[in-house]
Amino acid sequence: MNRAYYKNTIAGFCADNPDQIVGQLVLEHKFALISTQRDAWVAQILLLQSILQNSDGTIYFEYSIPRMGKRIDVLLVIDGVIFVVEFKVGASSFLRADLDQVTDYALDLRNFHEGSHSAHIVPILVSTASKSREDVIVGPPQDALFSPICCNSTNLEKVISRVLTLVTGNFINVKHWEESGYKPTPTIIEATLALYNGHSVVDISRSDAGAINLSKTSSSVSEIIKSSKENKEKSIVFVTGVPGAGKTLVGLNIATAHIDQDDELYSVFLSGNGPLVAILQEALARDKVARAKQNGEKIKIGAARSEVKAFIQNVHHFRDDGLADLNKAPAEHVVIFDEAQRAWNKQQTVDFMRMKKGQLNFDQSEPEFLISCMDRHKDWAVVICLVGGGQEINKGEAGIHGWSHAIKESFPKWKIYASDQLKDSEYGGAATISELRSIQGSNFLPELHLQTSMRSFRSEKVSLFVKQLLDMELAEAQQTYSQLFQNYPITLTRNLDSARKWLKSQARGSERYGIVVSSQAERLRPLGVHVKAPVNPVNWFLDGKDDVRSSYYLEDVATEFHVQGLELDWTCLVWDADFRYTAEGWNNFSFRGNKWQKINKSERKMYQKNAYRVLLTRARQGMVIVVPEGDNEDPTRPKSYYDKTYSYLAKVGLTVV
Repeated sequence: MNRAYYKNTIAGFCADNPDQIVGQLVLEHKFALISTQRDAWVAQILLLQSILQNSDGTIYFEYSIPRMGKRIDVLLVIDGVIFVVEFKVGASSFLRADLDQVTDYALDLRNFHEGSHSAHIVPILVSTASKSREDVIVGPPQDALFSPICCNSTNLEKVISRVLTLVTGNFINVKHWEESGYKPTPTIIEATLALYNGHSVVDISRSDAGAINLSKTSSSVSEIIKSSKENKEKSIVFVTGVPGAGKTLVGLNIATAHIDQDDELYSVFLSGNGPLVAILQEALARDKVARAKQNGEKIKIGAARSEVKAFIQNVHHFRDDGLADLNKAPAEHVVIFDEAQRAWNKQQTVDFMRMKKGQLNFDQSEPEFLISCMDRHKDWAVVICLVGGGQEINKGEAGIHGWSHAIKESFPKWKIYASDQLKDSEYGGAATISELRSIQGSNFLPELHLQTSMRSFRSEKVSLFVKQLLDMELAEAQQTYSQLFQNYPITLTRNLDSARKWLKSQARGSERYGIVVSSQAERLRPLGVHVKAPVNPVNWFLDGKDDVRSSYYLEDVATEFHVQGLELDWTCLVWDADFRYTAEGWNNFSFRGNKWQKINKSERKMYQKNAYRVLLTRARQGMVIVVPEGDNEDPTRPKSYYDKTYSYLAKVGLTVV
């Protein structure tokens, strides 16, 4: 992949005609070119040619960061240093958002580009019209990544020189650096933006040897779709995987590949996760407006929102359309159901339809009805179910069994495609495989199960650790944690203010952090944590550090219902007395009136355990867990409600702060 619009040795760049360089940049630029962009390129070229005459190295203009869907203005590789330079031509100040942006670029290289792991990386923000500063601070780097440096056009040369005097003895082989692997792990928001704007899953996913990666899974699903169309068959595909493995990314990749409604393989991405749908729709709409502005065009946010809603839809809207005309087939032959394990069982669906929709004769589970809508096609249809194991967190969620049972009982002619690797208890283990094997037309493809977490790019063992922790497998959890803590810190404290400070100390650039709690955590109010206070997940996940509604402010908290399917870089989990450790097992409680009431129903206990599984697997880079001290003067939260949980987590080996 040619990741830069222009690449040359620094000597070759300095000898090139500026007009020829601009011409190549214009040729590579695939979007409408506005005069301000061209003028910015000219200013950058002239400045860099004037200050790099005596430098040896390589220069790249508009270097691609596909995970973020953006490009670095200029990348310089000199000796053992990578300079990430972001220009704000004509700017006289240094905005925090711009500093975060250039830091994010540097972090992307450090975290995901193999050739940059051991290199010194220097993010530089150049506001060309800012006042001249002789005291530009160039301090020693933190783990080979410098803090962002602010400068103007007159002292950029001095900054580069100072850095090179600090970093000696290193050398980057440019050929090897360029050929080294780029293995990004985008957030679901970043991935959605990148895929929607034309990147492929290959551009934005890892390709680790030995791992069943997203590209292979996506290709397998695509082949099933093509085969179903050619053979006029109806198929249901189960894509399963550990938390954070990229199941949603597989679905989005299929949907974006066939986003045009005139495409005979036109697909739609559906989710019953309201917060996820709202966040992704708003992120796409904002991005569409921003890109239009960069290209000198104007799109109103309302129009952008309407356009992207055709791509990502709430599954309940699809269901309601199916109810409106019971004979009409959907426009799509391919539908992708995200978090399909959360589809309702028969009792929950029947109750809802009768009470909310006036459907007195309705007698189907949600999976059965949704499949029946697609079964109206006379020729072919494909249902793709993205299923997370151990992710059922609310009343009536049927899990993978709801779908397989619907096929077995009502749609025996449909073909089933699933993995034979569903051995974990979260999927029902051997019972699930046995049930699927009993259905005629079942096909087992190992690549349909994603075994490696992509969310926690610092450690692939986080989901395993969380499983062992919740299953009370102490020795195994201790062993796993000993293998991950250096790359993925998990700390433990009893003080929420200490946790807030820890989060802020860990995050760099725009790395997102926030506080998450169980939806049953109702006795955290003395700590200022109001679980019942309404939080807008769109503001919480998308807005910046200057918005009090954002996760950055560490005031509003999100529950498992807000964060499922999404992720943050760093999380603080405040652990309440609703889920208490004992030597005999976890005890489950809900707060009713003025006291805790024990939960005895196995189904509700499973939902609560899964809620903590969701909360414990949201962080990409690390987390802090707060177990409050409690207060013996408050009968709703005595110390005994919390101490055993804290002791258990400490015994696992979590670092106490």
